[in-house]
Amino acid sequence: MSRRRRGLLARTVLFLFALNAASFAVYFLLHPPNRSPTAADPFLPLETLAIPHKNARSTLKSWPSLPSFLPWRPSPAPPLRSCEAYFGHGFSRSVDVLRSSPSDVNGRGWFRCHYSETLRSSVCEGGRIRMDPARILMADGGEGLDAVIGRGEEEELPRYQPGAFQIDSEGGDGGGDGKRAIDEGFLDKYLPHGAVQYHTMRALMESMRVVGHEQLDCTQWIEEPTLLVTRFEYANLFHTVTDWYSAYVSSRVTGLPNRPNLVFVDGHCKTPLEETWEALFSSVRYAKNFSSPVCFRHAVFAPLGYETALFKGLTEHISCRGTSASDVREDPDVKKTARLSEFGEMLIAAFGILEEKDLPRKSSVSHNVLFVRREDYLAHPRHSGKVESRLSNEQEVLDAIKVWAANQERCKINVVNGLFAHMHVKEQLQAIQEASVVIGAHGAGLTHLVAARQNTRVLEIISSMYRRPHFALISEWKGLEYHAINLAGSYARPAMVIDELSSIISGLGC
Repeated sequence: MSRRRRGLLARTVLFLFALNAASFAVYFLLHPPNRSPTAADPFLPLETLAIPHKNARSTLKSWPSLPSFLPWRPSPAPPLRSCEAYFGHGFSRSVDVLRSSPSDVNGRGWFRCHYSETLRSSVCEGGRIRMDPARILMADGGEGLDAVIGRGEEEELPRYQPGAFQIDSEGGDGGGDGKRAIDEGFLDKYLPHGAVQYHTMRALMESMRVVGHEQLDCTQWIEEPTLLVTRFEYANLFHTVTDWYSAYVSSRVTGLPNRPNLVFVDGHCKTPLEETWEALFSSVRYAKNFSSPVCFRHAVFAPLGYETALFKGLTEHISCRGTSASDVREDPDVKKTARLSEFGEMLIAAFGILEEKDLPRKSSVSHNVLFVRREDYLAHPRHSGKVESRLSNEQEVLDAIKVWAANQERCKINVVNGLFAHMHVKEQLQAIQEASVVIGAHGAGLTHLVAARQNTRVLEIISSMYRRPHFALISEWKGLEYHAINLAGSYARPAMVIDELSSIISGLGC
């Protein structure tokens, strides 16, 4: 073959190779491969890559698409006491307690905590962790309310014996219960007591022991990621929302690719609020449901709800203005947050409620006014079922609003009687989503404002005995227009409420 023909052939081969490479590049740009964990994946712990997650994603619910979603691993870390540090990934300092090399053929355990200097709390996670329910002293949990009336709180909160939790490690002690996995100095630094008299998550960590590979004896393995949560005020909506938020944040901070299973490490009875836990996560069980020790391939330990910004904002000044995710992206500001909107969308999506963009277009001259009621109902074994009177003439005010609404000519006003105590959580969230105005006396039911639409107006009626900032703060952090009527006692003059409500409705173009 002549030199000229060989050169022509070489150039032809190079051209075809380049053309083929370009075709593959275009194909993968248009058809990106499914995301799979690699050593460079920033959302999964390196240690988990050495552990065979058998069918790890087959039974777990996927994360829904959320309009306000923002990345949970920002770089650089958010500034101290910024909105992102309070409500987002302020858990930016990762500290390893036990590491496991990806080349470890025995698949040793690992443990780390993600610490937030702003919240002074940690989200912790680990692998090859054993839980022994027999060493957790508490009631079984999950019973019907009627069966546990009068049961004391001390019976429901967990008390841990040494070795209640164990972790497999090369340095494990072959005798007895093993040595402590986490020392007091680490706990004081990354899981401080704070204002909580009995810090259940810290106590759990104190019980954890390091054992040798042969001592980690389990009859059951949970292959999928599992979130461990201890609740305190499990029947109160405000406190429960702080737990929901903590569990959601923990799942995102640790980069779980799907919604985890959930285990309650407490002995509380079953309440209607449990249906939201079941909607948010892939499965829900109580620790005492396990009749023998169980091992987790990947366990995540959520901070107490008391340690979230939602609760700490009651005593700390958290100056954050709620806005849209697009606004945060386009005009970053440490005083802005879209995290509560993201969380509210998660609640809505978990129940399969249509988003605002998917709902039939409403008339601009029709508005729902949701009146959130406070009722007597039994939801707690140590409660009489009688609620405090925070608006002594609630029915009179509601009746006056109905008469006023019926006489409106410019707009159609639908007054919704928010009897939340007798509604499923999904119905409550649906009512909040459809409301143009939410009105009610200070009470836990207003916590559902976390799921309100961005243009919702809020009117809170506050008696002199309950001047607390809960719902003014949630409104601020959500970017909702907030109004308040402060009473001298617990009686509200209907005319005063109507005047305020008329002004709010006028702002909607009526």
